[in-house]
Amino acid sequence: MTLESGHGGAGAVSFRREKYVPKGGPDGGDGGDGGNVIVRKRENVKTLSHLAGKSSLAAERGRSGSGRNRHGADGRDLVLDLPPGSVVYDADTGERLADLAERSNYVLLRGGRGGKGNTHFATSTHQTPRFAQEGLPGQLLRARIELRLVADIGLVGLPNAGKSSLLSALSNARPRIGSYPFTTTVPNLGVYRRDGRDVVIADIPGIIEGAAEGHGLGLRFLKHISRTAGLLYLIDLSNADPVSDVHTLEREIVAYGEHYGDELASKPRLLVGNKLDITDSERVELFARAFPNETVLTISVATHKGLRTLGNSLLEAVHGTGDDKDM
Repeated sequence: MTLESGHGGAGAVSFRREKYVPKGGPDGGDGGDGGNVIVRKRENVKTLSHLAGKSSLAAERGRSGSGRNRHGADGRDLVLDLPPGSVVYDADTGERLADLAERSNYVLLRGGRGGKGNTHFATSTHQTPRFAQEGLPGQLLRARIELRLVADIGLVGLPNAGKSSLLSALSNARPRIGSYPFTTTVPNLGVYRRDGRDVVIADIPGIIEGAAEGHGLGLRFLKHISRTAGLLYLIDLSNADPVSDVHTLEREIVAYGEHYGDELASKPRLLVGNKLDITDSERVELFARAFPNETVLTISVATHKGLRTLGNSLLEAVHGTGDDKDM
């Protein structure tokens, strides 16, 4: 997307024309300043969809000055309301210009200064200047805007692992849920809340093998969980080889990190096996024993079995405490 701040308005060349004042002096006003380009954090904005299809946006130009020393109006600022966690980069250099997880607003581009009217150029030896300044041009930027969700826990899994159902069961989120791959096509945020403590969970579209090379939907959204405190791997226990599914997710997250310089793979993780209600006990035991040095939980989103224990683990990961009751 191309962003441009406003061009400054031109100063005016004008002279006083008053009755009985045959030699009125210069009275050309200054031009107005061009509008700035500002990015602003807005909690009620959740996506970047309002910017889709807009290849260029510009702030308003400053108005020209006029006679009687009248100043031209300043151009209106271009204000882009973005979700919390949005990051703005210079598309040409890769420089990070704004991070709305750190501050609530940034002036990306300053508008051009308005030109001075001919009033400023009158001297004792040059009392009738017939020139004024043009306004200064605005600034131009090719920007890349990324949305990185601000969440405590990143929820990852293969398609149909039950991530959307889990998010709905744990939180106030109401994601679209269906019995087909890629139910989640945009990241969803949910909040698990208990005893006055919150855990914000980001549900990322299903990762498939080859995601780091651009296959499936997961790659473009993995950056959303770069800010999380930890990852929750949700695994479908009813699959033929749930342990292999864990390794598939591991490989894709490691490959993503190596390619994009991210440290997702080093974040703490919690392994959660879902669909206890349709999985035989032997497979459940094999899954739990496959990762002896990690926290492994097994749940059923359909029956809500184990969700309280999972909630305890999430609270402990984020706030350092939980309780032991199950649902």
